[in-house]
Amino acid sequence: MNPLHDKEKVNLINYIPEPENLEDVVYTLMVNPNLSTINYFNDFSDQHISPESLEETAMDESGLFELDSTGQFLAMTTHAFHHHLEDDPKTATEILISRAARKMLCFGAQPSAVSAFLYHIDFGDHNGHSIASGAKQGLENAARHFNLKVTDRKIRFDHFIGHAPVPPTIIISMMGSVDDREKITNHAFMRKGNNIFMIGKAVNDIGASEYLEFYHGITDSPLPHFDINEEVRIQHVLRLLHERQLISSANPVGKGGLFFTLLRAAFPNDLGFDITTDAEIRRDAFLFGEAMGRIIVDVDPEKEDDFVDALTDLNVPFFTLGHVTKGEIRIDDLSFGYTDKMTSGL
Repeated sequence: MNPLHDKEKVNLINYIPEPENLEDVVYTLMVNPNLSTINYFNDFSDQHISPESLEETAMDESGLFELDSTGQFLAMTTHAFHHHLEDDPKTATEILISRAARKMLCFGAQPSAVSAFLYHIDFGDHNGHSIASGAKQGLENAARHFNLKVTDRKIRFDHFIGHAPVPPTIIISMMGSVDDREKITNHAFMRKGNNIFMIGKAVNDIGASEYLEFYHGITDSPLPHFDINEEVRIQHVLRLLHERQLISSANPVGKGGLFFTLLRAAFPNDLGFDITTDAEIRRDAFLFGEAMGRIIVDVDPEKEDDFVDALTDLNVPFFTLGHVTKGEIRIDDLSFGYTDKMTSGL
């Protein structure tokens, strides 16, 4: 049996060789269209991308917008997912909704409603109905856990037949509100010297990651580590940190894992980061794995004690990564260059 196809296997990473050269991994993934800086910051205009233009669009990543001159803000985000939708639609849908809610909460918005749509499903086939049924269960379970209203209890899906290479895909849209605009948190690192923390548990997991697919060429792998109860705890923590104004920025660990999450936070203000990895976790999993339930925050040194006390009181796992630099990227005392060099030529 191929271990990569055994859904009971949790040690997929044991079958993947760990790269000796991290720099090779980084610069290979930099050309991945899903991780390229142009994907995250381009406004699809003819405007040249520069650190200045990235800074101007720093808040656009949040999906926050002002309704009118009254100053009322809403949040909106749209996410899609196709990994294992056919064999585990319930969990895949829960992961997708958790990811969207986590992103919204990072910016200080409160998720309130979600809708879902299935694409590339043949409702004339039994498997299409099974996917729809599982996705509906996942949608309703996530909505209960996160206290979300579902705009349509029935998963809607289009009729799609005759194009087998296109995988079934679920797309969700989430709406939220901003109670206090003064407590909106940016996704960008704001100041050199701030300390960087990861909230959540690091695990030896690279399942369904861009790293596994793009660098190792493995497109069929188990879903990433996910525990919906951990997600509920992370959401509670984020609300408290926003309320106490203990964080300067917050980002959900997403595509590309921790490294590319840090990179997206560093680019807008032309800053960098100096971090140390967890010695108990494989470095490729720590940096590029896409396990759920993790947040990257940077904290003013003057607020660090209160931040640590808050997480300790809540018994939430966290890891001290390092600090924000003037522009250099360093991992375990190895320099990867400067962020401004990574945006040149885009």
